Amino acid sequence: MTKRIFVLDTNVLMHDPTALFRFEEHDIFLPMVVLEELDAGKKGLSETARNVRQVSRFLDTLMKDVTHAEIESGLALPASTRDSGNGSSSLEDSATSGGRLFFQTHPASSSLPELLPGNKPDNSILVTALDLKSQFPERQVTLVSKDINLRIKAAAIGIHAEDYSNDKVLDDVDLLYTGYNQVDADFWSRHADDMESWQEADRTYYRIRNLESENWLINQFVYFPDGTGPELVVRRQEEGSAVFELTRDYGEQKQSVWGVHARNQEQNFALNLLLDPEIDFVTLVGAAGTGKTLLALAAGLAQTLDEHRYREIIMTRVTVPVGEDIGFLPGTEEEKMTPWMGALMDNLEVLTHTTDGSDWERAAANDLLSKRIKIRSLNFMRGRTFLNRFIIVDEAQNLTPKQMKTLITRAGPGSKIICVGNLSQIDTPYLTETTSGLTYVVDRFRGWPHSGHVALARGERSRLADYASNQL
Repeated sequence: MTKRIFVLDTNVLMHDPTALFRFEEHDIFLPMVVLEELDAGKKGLSETARNVRQVSRFLDTLMKDVTHAEIESGLALPASTRDSGNGSSSLEDSATSGGRLFFQTHPASSSLPELLPGNKPDNSILVTALDLKSQFPERQVTLVSKDINLRIKAAAIGIHAEDYSNDKVLDDVDLLYTGYNQVDADFWSRHADDMESWQEADRTYYRIRNLESENWLINQFVYFPDGTGPELVVRRQEEGSAVFELTRDYGEQKQSVWGVHARNQEQNFALNLLLDPEIDFVTLVGAAGTGKTLLALAAGLAQTLDEHRYREIIMTRVTVPVGEDIGFLPGTEEEKMTPWMGALMDNLEVLTHTTDGSDWERAAANDLLSKRIKIRSLNFMRGRTFLNRFIIVDEAQNLTPKQMKTLITRAGPGSKIICVGNLSQIDTPYLTETTSGLTYVVDRFRGWPHSGHVALARGERSRLADYASNQL
């Protein structure tokens, strides 16, 4: 198979610094304007600036002690397979060797059609791709960019263009793990002879054998159609068998959690995970109004104030505005974060019933908020360690996989992290449902004995919000 030539746009490297090593045996070409844009984007403390600096370090390592002639012939990438002969001497004969990195060292001889005038950086990249296409007609030249408009312009002038897909966790978000599975109505009758049950510390367990054909995951919930059977959660997998535990029912008023009870099956699954001391990491995904933040906050208050399992609740979120940014905010870290924490205030009103209460009740709620619930910014998380904290990450769909890793690794002994988000409301540039950090952790933590996930399907905010979520 003829090796391809991939021309990388700047935003690909800004999004994933390791993109240089993700194209296997194919060659990579970096236009000079890409290096100029990388140089302009290296300043600052943002995630993008850190990625740019990492790209520069990768390039510096590759170019260490190399001559101009070696740059002209292409730099062998670490992940590529080197030629066993005398090596590649140019882009023409590099098709017989491993993947190589090429820089633009000569002005492009091609020109853009008159329908694309000007000297914009995107147009310079298109000129470079056209020049490569004319020089090497036997090889496929592909422009890789996260910029949809650039890909459209490339297709309009005959250049093959693709999105950068190596960072995709799944091909389709519909394939995302839900955290629960429906079994057949005859499940009990089929396994009646292979089942044993027992009670241990007021919990009921079932061991079912001969389950070779079933694909179970630890902490996955099991339910029966139309509520004909009990709700179970997989606790252990053994050779040819699985151990199930009967879930607690938080749907009744007497089993409520800080005044909140489950209104549907998925919310009951979520509360079982949130209140389980053996679960260190919980992800809740769902549309607006499904109760993600309310359930997490109620479980945090119950375990912090009633059971004293955690010292305090820490709530944080990425500060990506929906509309125009309102600029810098005065005050301390918590005061700066307050405008972003409207969801916290709204849910606290529900949990403390202070909407129509007296001034004393409002003052008590505010005192509770200031003493046991802390608001923290993600910008200052690096290097910190949280001990015995109940950490809620709101709007987690706007986090990148790297940011998610940085945040989760802050958890110390006794801490629990809850990530909640709506994958259809992503505001971070270049993030999609399949590349979001929330999707990433749901897939990577699937089946770990100390983590759980639930996809909340039904909206419970109001009939108006539920209808708008489905129709708009």
